[in-house]
Amino acid sequence: MENYGLWSILPPIVAIFLALKTKQVYIALIFGIALGWFVINDWNIIDGTIATIEAFVNVFKSEGNTRTIMFSALVGALLIFIQSSGGVEGFMQKITQILQKYEAKQSGRSRVMIQIFALLTGISLFVETSISSLTVGTLYRPIFDKLKIPREKLAYIADSISAPSAVLIPFNAWGAFIMGLLITQGITEPFSVLMSAILFNFYPILTLLMVFVVIVTKKDFGPMKAAELRTKNTGKLLNDTAKPMISESITSTQTIEGIKPKALNMVIPLLTMVGMMPIMLAFTGWEKVKSFSTFFNHLSQAIGQGSGSAAVLYSVIISLIVAIVLYKVQRIMKLTEMVDLILKGVSGLMPLALLMMLAFAISAVCNELGTGIYIANWSKSWLSAEFLPVVIFLISSFIAFSTGTSWGTFAIMMSISVPMANVHEANLILVVAATLGGGVFGDHCSPISDTTIISSMASASDHIDHVKTQLPYALFIGGITSLLYLILGFLLS
Repeated sequence: MENYGLWSILPPIVAIFLALKTKQVYIALIFGIALGWFVINDWNIIDGTIATIEAFVNVFKSEGNTRTIMFSALVGALLIFIQSSGGVEGFMQKITQILQKYEAKQSGRSRVMIQIFALLTGISLFVETSISSLTVGTLYRPIFDKLKIPREKLAYIADSISAPSAVLIPFNAWGAFIMGLLITQGITEPFSVLMSAILFNFYPILTLLMVFVVIVTKKDFGPMKAAELRTKNTGKLLNDTAKPMISESITSTQTIEGIKPKALNMVIPLLTMVGMMPIMLAFTGWEKVKSFSTFFNHLSQAIGQGSGSAAVLYSVIISLIVAIVLYKVQRIMKLTEMVDLILKGVSGLMPLALLMMLAFAISAVCNELGTGIYIANWSKSWLSAEFLPVVIFLISSFIAFSTGTSWGTFAIMMSISVPMANVHEANLILVVAATLGGGVFGDHCSPISDTTIISSMASASDHIDHVKTQLPYALFIGGITSLLYLILGFLLS
């Protein structure tokens, strides 16, 4: 590999700078990718431009990349299916029925139980962060209002369980995307690395635990405590100056008119997709296991060596087929209507698929430039392996906070953190976990994050009030996480 020296760090730096300046991650990544290929082609504008275009094409030369992007698009079809069939609305109705017995004359118990139900509902919808935040905010807002729970608390719960649960239960687009990034860094068993990293992904783990503790103990602090006292003393769900952030188009469940809502129309397809993922991992990895041992040992090894991108793609296709059959039997919609919905759902997640393509492309050009290796060698003289996890966590947090995207952060940082871990001989699992945790932490704190904005919308909360009340909890957990990475950096390096 040719040594490009300082030029190798220019593309990610420009991408980060433009993302911070313009708040447009897509534009920032495109400029970063183009700059990288201009460097490689000695600043020849024509060759650099053609190389940039070919870089986007080459993303699809990788079977894993193509499968991951296809999966992300098809998830959009599945989500619009379960909404249009009345699955989400039926699920809401079932939860509401369960909650009703905790409402009247049991305000103390009701408040705790309803918040726990909101927590569990959000975790169960780990397949997609937006649908998790939307469902929790939309479903529980009327009941939270009736029990005088401030809107800020609902927004905090909806926001705090969406991304953390998605990254901790990676049988979704998050898992496929992260595994794709790991593959581009030469990691041959990305599923095993990702699953091992979950144990050390402290920020999302502690965030979910924090939400539960706050709910059960009723011990709030900072602006959230003031919001609770305001509602308790005055009955006001919002500040006097608050401007609720709400969009009916965002919170609508889009059930087809005349359809009787059924929770099973959502539960069955989602359970099919999640349940098929480990089965497909075992299927794709079965022939790779050469040793003959017990069935369960062979099975566990096959899952570890299975193709994550193939598993998620096959699983979502099977789930769509199950949904089509399920809805056809119920005569919910015609086949032509289903095709239209699939196309509509795919188009709805095109921005996500585009982001994934750009992420893979910038990761590839950074590999070509040797960005990660250059930074790793440069930092080897002054940065020890013991401090690497906490440094990676803090840098990832800053980028995600400033750009409002954890995925864009993963794309930039994974191509830097993995080579640094190799050169410094640091614990790879710990460094990968720190990269992921930092991306989620910064995104969680950021006022321009899509999940933060959607949580404010679905909860009908003032957006700035949501950010202010959530930030102390996030910073508290972020501080603990930094300390844990610092300690484990010394213990495990």
